[in-house]
Amino acid sequence: MTDSDHMNTDRQLIAGTSPFEATIGFSRAVRVGDRVFVSGTGPVWPDGSVAADAQAQARRCFELIGAALEQAGASLRDVTRTRMFLTGTQHAAAVGAVHRELFATIRPAATMVVVAGLLDERWVVEVEAEAILGIE
Repeated sequence: MTDSDHMNTDRQLIAGTSPFEATIGFSRAVRVGDRVFVSGTGPVWPDGSVAADAQAQARRCFELIGAALEQAGASLRDVTRTRMFLTGTQHAAAVGAVHRELFATIRPAATMVVVAGLLDERWVVEVEAEAILGIE
């Protein structure tokens, strides 16, 4: 059985710019019906640079998530769940402030956890999101 045998015609794959998408075999986001699942998103700029502070990194993660959602026909207003992975509790307030700024009105389900490390040692935050279209 091949990967194409498992493909649902209702599945839309959203590509991003991460070189890991091809090497690991994942999509930035996947839309199935009215649901969109956005992969863990790191705070990387097109030139590969990463901001030094947690708030700027969180903002960049959510910008990339917003762009992926737009490609899937959704927006940050459709987000129903977020997962924020931090490399230390000292980043919680800064990342939480960005989350609150973006989602104070819709208040999605959210999880914030501290992990031992992320894929790039410069990252202090990585974010996943899920959205359901048409619920704003």
